[in-house]
Amino acid sequence: MATTFKTPGVYIREISKFPPSVAQVETAIPAFIGYTEKATKDNVSLTNVPTRITSLLEYEQYFGTADKEKGISVTITDTYNSGQLSRDIVVTDPATKSKFLMYYSLQMFFANGGGACYIISVGDYSGTTPSKSELGASGGLGKLAKEDEPTLIVFPDATGIATVANFYGLYEDALKQCNKLQDRFTIIDTYNQSSTFAETLRTNISLDTSYLKYGAVYYPWLKSTLPYIYNEADVTITHTEVSAPSGTTDYNGKLNDSALIANTELYNQIKTELNKLTVTLPPSAAVAGIYARVDSNRGVWKAPANVGVMQIIGPDKKVTNDEQDGLNLHTSGKSINVIRTFAGRGTLVWGARTLAGNDNEWRYIPVRRFFNMVEESVKKATEQFVFEPNDANTWVKVRAMIENFLTLQWRAGALAGAKQDDAFYVRVGLGQTMTAQDILNGYMHVEIGMAAVRPAEFIVLKFSHKLQKS
Repeated sequence: MATTFKTPGVYIREISKFPPSVAQVETAIPAFIGYTEKATKDNVSLTNVPTRITSLLEYEQYFGTADKEKGISVTITDTYNSGQLSRDIVVTDPATKSKFLMYYSLQMFFANGGGACYIISVGDYSGTTPSKSELGASGGLGKLAKEDEPTLIVFPDATGIATVANFYGLYEDALKQCNKLQDRFTIIDTYNQSSTFAETLRTNISLDTSYLKYGAVYYPWLKSTLPYIYNEADVTITHTEVSAPSGTTDYNGKLNDSALIANTELYNQIKTELNKLTVTLPPSAAVAGIYARVDSNRGVWKAPANVGVMQIIGPDKKVTNDEQDGLNLHTSGKSINVIRTFAGRGTLVWGARTLAGNDNEWRYIPVRRFFNMVEESVKKATEQFVFEPNDANTWVKVRAMIENFLTLQWRAGALAGAKQDDAFYVRVGLGQTMTAQDILNGYMHVEIGMAAVRPAEFIVLKFSHKLQKS
């Protein structure tokens, strides 16, 4: 800024020699859209209000816990033989389980490395079935479109939607939002685990590659170590005694009966068996946590695969190599990533493809998410140049700013190339990316090319016999 000096003296001016910098945006901030026990903060409703939290404790404070399971029954058979007691306790799953899985999903997210996230509560547990209209573009998903920070979209309760068409229609809406905003990615569950689940998914998601590159599907569901949450008054106890000595008493009734609670040993045994009754969940929430863990430990450019899944007993279905062949690669291009158990290695995510699995540019999850991160980071950093003079001085600053940022990404291992020129380029200027007419119209075009690293999905070891020479 020009200054007119009026008083004699010495004046100091600080001259900036450094270009502005690009701040990397967060890459693994999921938005969980679903149903909660409550939705209040300081007596203000949080229904359909995107709310940022950083811990399960904070979630419980604002949104409560799980929908408590009803219809759990326990059958106890005590058999006496020569005065020795043999006890058998059998716990039976409820015939109809709750379709609201948000709380359990948040537990899985944090257990697998998740951190900050957004919760959009679209209602409480008073309904019997999750609704596409409440979860989708006219409800929670629509509210999410107004938020800038979230980078992942997860629907923990979507598998409770009544019809297949509405279920996959919800995910199509999410993919459309990702395509429009270009700063987020959708983690997709399968509607069920039937023998035709893959065909059903590929039939019902009918978008083209420009949308499919923004989502990834995971299969199968996961048997978690999380016990059901229930009210003791809803647990039915049937106690049978065989050849019982005189003076013994049956404890038929409910788990919260005072007579049963007074029998501390039996009560604790029942509680132990009830804790073995665990929840089976769609994998999206656990995968969101894995994305966060891998991004933190390595970087968004590292494939979130060949990493362990925490807080689980194992996959609900076993998938063989032959079965995965048709899931990972398919003529439709709609790849499905599999979670598998390997001897001595545990349960691992064993796939890193987007739904655009046959597309040379966008078939890999880390490539799509890395470009999302760079695009959003550079976009935010260049906003300061809006209305600056569209001349060489500004172009040099913009190019230097972006080059410095990409150099850091290259050094971290996100870009391929032995030297910077092989890893990326940044072009801006008259005769390079702009014409004189562009400048007259107020356009400054910046062209960025990046050689993103891609995962080594197929490692081929070649062996041959060598003739003896000595």
